[in-house]
Amino acid sequence: MTTLEVLNAATSYLEKHRVDSPRLNAEYLLAHVLNKRKRIDLYLEFEHPLGEGVRAPLRELVKNRSKGIPLQHLLGTAEFCGHTFTCDARALIPRPETEQLVELILKTSSAAKSFLDVGTGSGIIALTLALELPMAHVSACDLASDALAIAAENATRHNLHQHVRLIKSDLLLEVPGAFDVIVANLPYIPSADILNLSLEVQNDPLSALDGGPDGLVLVERLIAESKSRLTTGGLLALEIGHDQAGRVMALLAANNYRDIEAHRDYQGMQRFVLARHG
Repeated sequence: MTTLEVLNAATSYLEKHRVDSPRLNAEYLLAHVLNKRKRIDLYLEFEHPLGEGVRAPLRELVKNRSKGIPLQHLLGTAEFCGHTFTCDARALIPRPETEQLVELILKTSSAAKSFLDVGTGSGIIALTLALELPMAHVSACDLASDALAIAAENATRHNLHQHVRLIKSDLLLEVPGAFDVIVANLPYIPSADILNLSLEVQNDPLSALDGGPDGLVLVERLIAESKSRLTTGGLLALEIGHDQAGRVMALLAANNYRDIEAHRDYQGMQRFVLARHG
């Protein structure tokens, strides 16, 4: 079979199993098997014959993708803000919305000197900030040892292992110092809604999804804890659920934050809330 025939067969299989963007998934998986850096390279080899040594591992990957295993887990990597990060079941898969959160921080706080990423997971927010702002001091914390392990791997991958400080901590309890910017994409899904999530999303760690009965248990704690950990006029930047902006803004106001603003994501949802304190 040629490259094109194999791609068409994989696409058809994924389409039959109702996988979103079946052709794109097939291209990524075949490029991965062939060790291509870019899937677009496949288009230069449509007539190239592919033997069983390629088709067998591709079949296994396609079968797992059809069962809801995330593409990023099968590839072992994810793209975020133009950078490649190790990605597996130890931490939340980065979403496009979180890229927008980083963009908001860079737009509003590029002159800040110290940043803390709370609940860092695979470290994508902290490491991207460190890559974009090499003169800044960046720290990241998480309670999960598995998450900190993959964050450390990503720091090494981007030669940032001596630049980004990783701390095991339940929110801010074990984190020393104060920061110009505290950013967090904490679990915000109500516990009762977890079982209604897609099979693919349920491959993320439960601890990265479950935000307690109302989805805001950790967010409310962080709002309270951050007051004394922000420098004067420091920024707290949160990614939240699509219907939580009103409640989060009320919590911030009750804790004497100011300049409280909600920002919409690519889908028009109020996904981010930024506020300052002091």
